[in-house]
Amino acid sequence: MAIDDSVRPEEPAAGSPDTATAAPAPRSSTWSALRPLVLRIHFYAGLLVSPLLFIAATTGLLYAVSLPAEKVLYSHELTADAGSATIPLDTQVSTAREAHPEGTVTAVWPSPEEGASTRVLMQSPEVAEGKELTVFVDPYTGKVRGELETSGDALPLRGWLSGLHSNLQLGETGRLYSEMAASWMWVVALGGLLLWIGRKRASRKALFVPERSATGRRRTLSWHGSVGLWAVLGLLVLSATGLTWSTYAGANIDKIQTQLGGATPAVSAALDGQESGGAHQGHGAGHGTTPQPATGPDVGLDKVVEAARAEGVEEQIQITLPSEGQGYVVKERDREFPVHLDTVAVDPADGRVMDKLAFEDYPLLAKLTRFGIDLHMGYTFGLVNQLALAGLAVALMFLVGWGYRMWWLRRPTKERKLTAGRPMPRGAWRKVPVTMLLPLAAVTALVGWFVPLLGISLLVFLVIDIVLGLVARRRAGAQA
Repeated sequence: MAIDDSVRPEEPAAGSPDTATAAPAPRSSTWSALRPLVLRIHFYAGLLVSPLLFIAATTGLLYAVSLPAEKVLYSHELTADAGSATIPLDTQVSTAREAHPEGTVTAVWPSPEEGASTRVLMQSPEVAEGKELTVFVDPYTGKVRGELETSGDALPLRGWLSGLHSNLQLGETGRLYSEMAASWMWVVALGGLLLWIGRKRASRKALFVPERSATGRRRTLSWHGSVGLWAVLGLLVLSATGLTWSTYAGANIDKIQTQLGGATPAVSAALDGQESGGAHQGHGAGHGTTPQPATGPDVGLDKVVEAARAEGVEEQIQITLPSEGQGYVVKERDREFPVHLDTVAVDPADGRVMDKLAFEDYPLLAKLTRFGIDLHMGYTFGLVNQLALAGLAVALMFLVGWGYRMWWLRRPTKERKLTAGRPMPRGAWRKVPVTMLLPLAAVTALVGWFVPLLGISLLVFLVIDIVLGLVARRRAGAQA
């Protein structure tokens, strides 16, 4: 919820003559003391951070629709005419190597279903650093269907939009925008929820449904509050999951998750006498350096797939090829519910399964992290998930627009000059009892440390507010 400046109910709203239903409700002393502070924080946070939220919503909407769109846009590469039988996987990979001899094959995604192509992933000088060259092979004829520059499972369109959403295509510096938006979204959403629930209304229906009879600012507030109420849970989930792979808050989340024993585990693919290279890198791990191909006997991909399937690893598998001192890693990549994410490590010399990791054996925190990220990315429930993300993005865009409209409608209408809405009065914190203010300050400091961009920006807001207050006092004293 972007901005709910919610003037006190006893104040008439601009353009709304009927204020009977906006009479103040009986409230507890706790809420009466906290409301002005929540109102001021919500107002300033919405006013200053909403542009970032709007950008995140817009780019998130584009990302959500890109998931089904890429299936249409790249249908030639992704599909193949189903035949009576598929050719050996080793033959398919050999065809891709012949087409791009300069590339180093790092992984293979066998055709997941009838009529789908096989993906052969390469590190190649033909593509940008951090990207892969993916060659699509017809599993029935062995012919190359095409090649695309990819990022993990994202094809070019979604890969570019993913970067736009996460960092505005500005690299690591740009990631600060998305972390700032995720850091403040839950604060603005919870603040708006408290303010909306705390209002007195003529009927309970007005809490959930916009008042059609309302006019002016009151009508805008009605839409802003009721739509925000329906969207608040989704916005909180997006905020929390977005922070998990952010730069600074994400690092703190990883540390705590690891300390609580909830880090994502990984199979050990180390060959006898070799150091394990399968240590968990976290969900934000990037691409590594170019792998050194393994030497020695190799049973081949088809035998490896056979060994993995014998262990129950068979749903949309991806095969990471051996590197120096490491064996094959075969992992399921079906993230739709119910998920299939089991993994095995296979010895390339004899096809023996060296280690197995079932998703059901993941720590609870690791499972929740996986579910949360996949919900955020639109995987868990397929098209339903993607439509829900698109709906949340549209809702957030409207919430921001309604918030700024309410701010504009609060401007002094009698003045002929161009003005904007006035902020809530300063000194709201003075109305909070010390017994409540000190714990609140301590919690704020702790949260500000854990979510650094939230803490730093909040401190900047406070400093600016103090300076503006001093300037206003000086001007008032000079005019006296």
